[in-house]
Amino acid sequence: MIFFRNLAAQWGKRYRKMSIQMVLSLSFTAVAAAGILLMGISLIWRVSSSNEAMVAENSQRVLAQTNLSLDSYLRRMMRIADTVYYRVIKNTDLAEGSYTEALGLLYEENRDELVSLAVFDSQGRPVSSVPLSSLKGEANPAGSEWFQAAVQNMENLHFSTPHVQNIFDNPDSPYRWVVSLSHHVELTRDGVTEGGVLLVDMGFSGIEQVCRGVTLANGGYLYLIDGDGELIYHPRQQLIYAGLLEENNRVAAGYRDGSHVEEFQGQSRQVTVKTVGYTGWKLVGVVPAASRLTSSPQLFLFGLALLFFAIFLMAFLNFRISARISDPIRRLEWSVRELESGREVEIEEGGCYEVRQLSHAVRSMVSTMRHLMDDIIQQEGRKRRSELEVLQSQINPHFLYNTLDSVIWMVEAGQQAEAIQMVTSLARFFRISLSKGKSIIPLSDELEHARNYMNIQQVRYKNRFVTEIEARPGTQELYTLKLIIQPLLENAIYHGMASAEDDGVIRVTAYREGEDLIIDVADNGLGMRPEVAESLLDEERPQARTSGSGIGVRNVHRRIRLTFGEGYGLTIFSEPDEGTLVRVRLPALTREEAGRRQQGEAL
Repeated sequence: MIFFRNLAAQWGKRYRKMSIQMVLSLSFTAVAAAGILLMGISLIWRVSSSNEAMVAENSQRVLAQTNLSLDSYLRRMMRIADTVYYRVIKNTDLAEGSYTEALGLLYEENRDELVSLAVFDSQGRPVSSVPLSSLKGEANPAGSEWFQAAVQNMENLHFSTPHVQNIFDNPDSPYRWVVSLSHHVELTRDGVTEGGVLLVDMGFSGIEQVCRGVTLANGGYLYLIDGDGELIYHPRQQLIYAGLLEENNRVAAGYRDGSHVEEFQGQSRQVTVKTVGYTGWKLVGVVPAASRLTSSPQLFLFGLALLFFAIFLMAFLNFRISARISDPIRRLEWSVRELESGREVEIEEGGCYEVRQLSHAVRSMVSTMRHLMDDIIQQEGRKRRSELEVLQSQINPHFLYNTLDSVIWMVEAGQQAEAIQMVTSLARFFRISLSKGKSIIPLSDELEHARNYMNIQQVRYKNRFVTEIEARPGTQELYTLKLIIQPLLENAIYHGMASAEDDGVIRVTAYREGEDLIIDVADNGLGMRPEVAESLLDEERPQARTSGSGIGVRNVHRRIRLTFGEGYGLTIFSEPDEGTLVRVRLPALTREEAGRRQQGEAL
């Protein structure tokens, strides 16, 4: 039971992993193979039954022919007996003559089939015999079976079983096998009738010759028995008499004429019986039943080959038909998998009615999902633009007020050139900040925006620090998110340069690293502990308020991630008294890529 449960569980797992085409193919093939197998078994059974009937018919035909030959042989013997009785014995008075001459003539005419002719009186004494005349010393004709049968049934002819001739001395062939025909006769002596027995000894070789030439199908054989089952002829008679072989002759004696199936010595065989007229003998034909199934091996092999070919053909057709049925379902399943992976796929509506309906439903669902996704994307885009606009709008008005105060102070002090330069830088600063509403601008504009901002701050801080801005080769044609450098410069000024005693240096370096654009903003200010630097980008940490423009470092980091994803943003490296390096990592956008992104945000 455990074995069958494990086997069922294994098949269950395999079944769950099978494709619909494989399930259909195997199911159709199994049903077709079972049907073909049943048809094949039925056909084989019908062929076997037909062969059995043919073998039985052939056996009956052979036995009928043998019976005719045997009957013809026995009729000749009966005619000889009738001739002896009606032409010799009836016409001869023993007081006046003898039967010997007439018997001699008959014997000479049929010597090939006869062994002897003899007439005995009612006491068993020989009256006349040819060609043998001398009785054996131990002979007792009156006690012989053939003599008693003739006396007890006077009207019939009697045939004995084969035996060695034991009545007359025969120096030439002392052990000759014969079959005796005996008949009660009426002898005439001096006009007075008395009982007697006519004995016709036939050579057994005649009967043997008739039976020996018979062949049955598939190695079968024929034997001859009397009414009691005693063997008259058998192809292996000597072995049976020697006890080396057995035959089912006693049982066969009780069979009626026709074909029978019997079990003998563990073997099934077909037995056909035919009764020989006038004698009560029976011809028995035996054909082994095992041979009946293989009577035509060529036909059997042809049928087997045809069976396998039919199964192969049905399997091939089933695979083709199941493929035709399952292909639309497989294509639909593949389309659903492609949709799950995020690829755009056109749902094909094909196959049978149910599959078309299912494909139509999936197609409608996908269309609805796409519209919903487009709506969600538009909402997310609007939300992201709103967040970016909010972040970009977080410029502290104090920066503007302080700058304008500085301009007023310069004008009052007569520093018109410096005032004009500061106003010009302020105007350029705000022009690039607006950028016609675009959020992605050329890197050169973003660096120009940073220069204008530092020009204003250097005036305000009376050149307490030096600014170096460099764009390395390979970055000239790249684009970047706007307003990401200025907040970092602001942070460097207020936290790095404001309290520094020595001349400060702030460097902005843009370069390319693989498929990324890197912008480093470094200062030689006071610096900070590494853990403090890491916490500046922590979303859980409260936003520190500063006196600068108001767009903090964390806001820059959030804007970059909102626009380009989690793989981009800021990294801060700092050590106390060593300065701070803020590294900006962006995708290296070309003009075309920037245009596509700008268009996507507009949608």
